[in-house]
Amino acid sequence: MPAPLADRIRPQTLDEVVGQRHILGEGKALRKIIESGDIPNMVFYGPSGIGKTTVASIIAKNTNMHLVKLNGTTASTADIKDAISSIGTFEAMNGILLYLDEIQYFNKKQQQTLLEFIENGSITLIASTTENPYFYVYNAILSRSTVFEFKPVEKEEVEKAVERAFIFLAEEKGREITLEDGVAEYISRACGGDVRKALNAVELSYIASDNSADKVSITMEAARELTQKSALRYDKGGDEHYDILSAYQKSMRGSDSDAALHYLARLLEAGDMPSACRRLMVCACEDVGLAYPMIIPIVKAAVDAAMMVGMPEAIMPLSDAVVLVCNAPKSNSAPGALGTAMADVQKGRIGSIPRNLQNKHYDGDDVAKKGQFYEYPHMYPNHWLKQQYLPDELLGVKYYEYGDNKNEQAFKAYWDNIKGQES
Repeated sequence: MPAPLADRIRPQTLDEVVGQRHILGEGKALRKIIESGDIPNMVFYGPSGIGKTTVASIIAKNTNMHLVKLNGTTASTADIKDAISSIGTFEAMNGILLYLDEIQYFNKKQQQTLLEFIENGSITLIASTTENPYFYVYNAILSRSTVFEFKPVEKEEVEKAVERAFIFLAEEKGREITLEDGVAEYISRACGGDVRKALNAVELSYIASDNSADKVSITMEAARELTQKSALRYDKGGDEHYDILSAYQKSMRGSDSDAALHYLARLLEAGDMPSACRRLMVCACEDVGLAYPMIIPIVKAAVDAAMMVGMPEAIMPLSDAVVLVCNAPKSNSAPGALGTAMADVQKGRIGSIPRNLQNKHYDGDDVAKKGQFYEYPHMYPNHWLKQQYLPDELLGVKYYEYGDNKNEQAFKAYWDNIKGQES
């Protein structure tokens, strides 16, 4: 079985690599390091299919070091020992370049095994990971390495790789390949910045076409069928998951309906309706809150309806609720006030509960003035009277400030009038 097209067409030089101009462009840091030939320990961080392995292979090719490739998903401690065993041999007289793909799957002990040899220079490590290295890579290795972030490849750069792939296939198969207008652009856009995924779509579109004639035509219909949903990057345990959720919530808080609906669509397309519903409820309470209190039961009803009917009908109550949250007036006065109060409690600023608020009980002999002395507000005009509620240690502390929205300002005017009469 032949290797995948992405491997058969893998770039051999830095100039053939698409994307990553921020680190591989002329005069950029990583390119200068590679061209110098003096390779330090490095960690390549970014989504899959964007060139991390390709760049590591180019580095290995341009050095005289002995290349060892390991994958964190399959390699064991024994594989690490095998790699280390070649230190000092004729084969590895110039040192070992260890390319460790998916290092996040190595446990701490496995990563520690490499430390001694990284420190004395016997091994130069190039590790790659799709997860944030500051969470998944052992600190001692990070402190001895330079981290380079690889980013999803721009559509225009992916299109260059797609066009080159079709040319390569035509030469390899000895057949002319023609593309319906827009095919290369569609595949490039639909891959979500993943070059490997785009090249897989190229190969599949060729295989799925009529190969009986000398001329093969790739239609837009075939391209759409073979690249459906491929633009979606989503991993419930990864950075992309939390990035989308963060963007979704911040867009609602920022009152941008279009952006919020976009991120809602990405969550629903990924099948993560529970996360979409949870963040929607949080926004209704945290970001709209007292500016429009009725939004909380409204959004709760929309979420309940969505969970009850499921997809695709769930898009109706959820889209209504998201647009409502975006367009509602905003206030975080109450959550902000509680946050300040909780900070005081965590610091130990609590004090004794005033006697008039305590549960009714008998006073001890040491209490000179016995009795609870609680006044029932409903027995007074406007159902309010002035009495102490905060502990003595916190008298005068102000946690809640009225928001500048119409609703809270109405509350303020009401209570300013009543409390002003008392004073």
